[in-house]
Amino acid sequence: MARGDQLSRQWKIIQRLLSSHLGKTVAELAEALECHPRTVYRDLEALQAAGFPLYTERREGKNHWAIIDAAKHHVPLPLNMTELTALYLSRHMLRTLQGRVFQESLDTLFDKVKSTLQPAVLQFLERMEASIVAAPRPHRQHGDVQDLIESISEAIERRKCLDIRYHVMSRDEETRRVVAPYKIWFFDDAFYMIGFCRVRGDIRVFALDRIRSLKRLEESFEAPEDFDIERRIRQSFGVYLGEPCTVRIRFTPPAAGYIREKKWHDTQKITEGADGSVIFEARVAGLEAMKHWALSWGANAVVLEPASLRESIEKEAQAIAAHHARTGRN
Repeated sequence: MARGDQLSRQWKIIQRLLSSHLGKTVAELAEALECHPRTVYRDLEALQAAGFPLYTERREGKNHWAIIDAAKHHVPLPLNMTELTALYLSRHMLRTLQGRVFQESLDTLFDKVKSTLQPAVLQFLERMEASIVAAPRPHRQHGDVQDLIESISEAIERRKCLDIRYHVMSRDEETRRVVAPYKIWFFDDAFYMIGFCRVRGDIRVFALDRIRSLKRLEESFEAPEDFDIERRIRQSFGVYLGEPCTVRIRFTPPAAGYIREKKWHDTQKITEGADGSVIFEARVAGLEAMKHWALSWGANAVVLEPASLRESIEKEAQAIAAHHARTGRN
């Protein structure tokens, strides 16, 4: 048996014992975990040997196992032991923020969580962590954007416009913008500001690490009453905002399984093809991000609509082929 399966099963036993006021019998645990009662007995003995405060109480001729949740008695947070443990383990999921934004606050938080856990729990976590890997995805080197976050947050609260110098990556130049900030958005391991840009006369998204300077103006603003930022974010595919349109992409059988197993967008619809292919359909804003996504699947993705997206991908594919042909001869 894999060690990870054993730890997972023992963790489920702990959760069930903590969630039960009257405790659980071995038979009840075995049925819930779909394993043999002897396996449950071995796990309970292993947990006791590790130092978990397990005890039994005989009622109606049966032994009921329970665990003393000491965390309920001395932790100043309204969390039980499993919740504290889950929070402590989540620090691996936040590695992209370590060394950048909120590092000091996160370190302090997890130190406090660790101090509330009993030695037996910490030893169990060390064993569990050996079976869990949470590697960070490729992410931006934020640097210190904490000051920017605080300044923008204050401007949003006071409804004040911002004068910013912003680096436009596609043109490799700096531009000056006056922006009415609506929201700070954390997406795909990066921080963005959503706001109305006077230069473009539209809602735009600005990466915080490309803001070279920022000054709060005395000029006030009011967001439109019908502006629903949460709805716009749900419609977006990537960080691009705009009017949504229907996108349909056919994925060949080799890629179809990967498309089926994930939820890529709230509005997605997957239609099965007779040959094992699928057609992905969604109503999204952000065709530029959709183009990059479709291109990442190579020849396994064929855009059916809209025509503008199909043409854009065809031009990109032609440019890629021409570039490879030129560089291949050099």
